[in-house]
Amino acid sequence: MKGWTNKTDSTFHLLCGQLPLPLLPAMNATLSALLTPASVFSPPPPPGLPPTSAPIPGPVSSGPPGDASAADLQLPTFSTAALVRVVLTSILCAASTLCNVGVLWAASGHKRSSHVRVLILHLTAADLLVTLIVMPVDAAWNVTVQWLAGDAACRLLMFLKLQAMYSCAFVTVVISLDRQSAILNPLGFSEARRRNRAMLSVAWSMSLLLSAPQIFIFHSVTITHPQNFTQCTTRGSFQTHGQETAYNMLTFCCLFLLPLVIMITCYSRILLQISRRMRKASSCNEAPLRCSRDNIPRARMRTLKMSLVIVLCFIVCWTPYYLLGLWYWFFPDHIEGKVSHSLTHILFIFGLFNACLDPIVYGLFTVRLRKGLCVCVRMIDYPTSSYSLQYS
Repeated sequence: MKGWTNKTDSTFHLLCGQLPLPLLPAMNATLSALLTPASVFSPPPPPGLPPTSAPIPGPVSSGPPGDASAADLQLPTFSTAALVRVVLTSILCAASTLCNVGVLWAASGHKRSSHVRVLILHLTAADLLVTLIVMPVDAAWNVTVQWLAGDAACRLLMFLKLQAMYSCAFVTVVISLDRQSAILNPLGFSEARRRNRAMLSVAWSMSLLLSAPQIFIFHSVTITHPQNFTQCTTRGSFQTHGQETAYNMLTFCCLFLLPLVIMITCYSRILLQISRRMRKASSCNEAPLRCSRDNIPRARMRTLKMSLVIVLCFIVCWTPYYLLGLWYWFFPDHIEGKVSHSLTHILFIFGLFNACLDPIVYGLFTVRLRKGLCVCVRMIDYPTSSYSLQYS
């Protein structure tokens, strides 16, 4: 989107008319700084951190203060970069909808519902939230540039966007914890369904609870100069910059850092346990049948591989976006002028691609789900297969 640079201070400029990225906070300057000619526009927010506000161009008043004339102000417009982003987001939205609906169709038609299949359904539901809320809002907001849906929709949609992101991260964590329990404590299989039900309840409840502040800190703000321009933002919701920083870092830790640590810990313990069992099996001098009791069943290994790929997709898709955000957050002077704004858009779209990858992973590891995806996406009826994956 078309940016604007103040003649008095080139460090303050507008990245875009709005930032409908579900993970971006506004690195707004203090209120006093925002009302001075040196920062008629708030600085661009760092990518990759939790959502707070989008930048509001200009002071909320009848005219800009000081010597910044109305002629100097240039509101953001719908640019070529925004058009590319809208097209790519729309394609991702359509593909993700087809793939995830295909997973739901295939999984719901299975008579036996294993506890792993329940986890897949919950992650699919979380991916659909991202697909049907985050992607359409992002595309529409880039087209309109400003916020046109009103204050109530501003608060509600910012809540739903963050809740969708939380649910994806937390359900992925539940899958990691379930696989850790299946490998480290195989005799506890009978408790898996009850345990997963409890963890899923906590995951969805925490996603709602941690997203609730969005309803109170987001609101629509309108400027009157050089013309009416409305934006959905958190401007004025934080009394100090320290409060905003604390909220942003808390959300970043809960949304990405803590889930990442838990996932890495789970699969590190799993790999360590598998390594121990392999060494024990190789040194066993007893009959193979007796030694096989320490081996991991093939179906359980297949499910472990699937869950590991799901976690890796989440990490690979979102880590670059968050790393760029942390770089901007802690070293804003180093990144200024060195990183193209297009890179932020590319990394965000790459993060959204995770919602499309999950159902593809399900299809690669599950015959029935692969058939459902083919029917839904390619509209081709494959011969019915009598084989279906029995999850452990």
